[in-house]
Amino acid sequence: MQSPTRSLNLSGASNFRDLGGYGAANGRPVRWRRLFRSDHLAALTPQDRAVLSTLGLKRAYDLRGDAERTALPYELPGVAVHALPIEPTVLQAMKDLLESGHRVTVQDTVGLMQQTYRAFVHDNAARFSELFGHLLESDAPLVFHCTAGKDRTGFGAAMILLALGVPRTVVMQDYLLTNELFQMPRPAAGGLAPQEVLDVLWRVQPDFLDAALHTVEADYGGVSPYLEKALGVGPKERERLAELYLQPPG
Repeated sequence: MQSPTRSLNLSGASNFRDLGGYGAANGRPVRWRRLFRSDHLAALTPQDRAVLSTLGLKRAYDLRGDAERTALPYELPGVAVHALPIEPTVLQAMKDLLESGHRVTVQDTVGLMQQTYRAFVHDNAARFSELFGHLLESDAPLVFHCTAGKDRTGFGAAMILLALGVPRTVVMQDYLLTNELFQMPRPAAGGLAPQEVLDVLWRVQPDFLDAALHTVEADYGGVSPYLEKALGVGPKERERLAELYLQPPG
């Protein structure tokens, strides 16, 4: 039987994709059409909305900050939208550097992105814990997203896949799919910085996610203790996640 497509090829959300099909715990793959990750959903076309309706999407978890949500609000018929705000920090840090007269380099930008990902681990643990709490409620199809669907969403997707037992190499492959799918806004960030800097801001690199995972290992001793101690996802919760989101054994 042919697998469903990973990318939904939506016109108004280029980075909307399915986390299904990845091999996870005990060889059981992640179920298709249950867990979706995306960029923001405020530009969906009527045709896009029809596609989401056929998916039976019931829940959306918006990781954008308050101003981002206010600037680009959305509603989806039959979908309960929950705000789990994580304020963006990179663009503000970039503006601060530029206003101080600093010429922002690619290396500066990579460093800012790594700093952002390290902050996800500690500063935003409560939000990701909330996201897991919602995941544990039922297996009703859901999407979680931020603005570009790459950083806040990327870290969240990595934690979900790791909690389900997907190997880290596969988790990284999923993370890097953003570079194939996401269409950078034009003009990106309003001409805030040189194009080579914007290319770092609007894309993902292994170094970014690795910065978070290295922090998880250094400060918690690994993904499993981090999930349990910081996100409230211990063995019992991981078993429940497997029941909800992995293919049944056999």
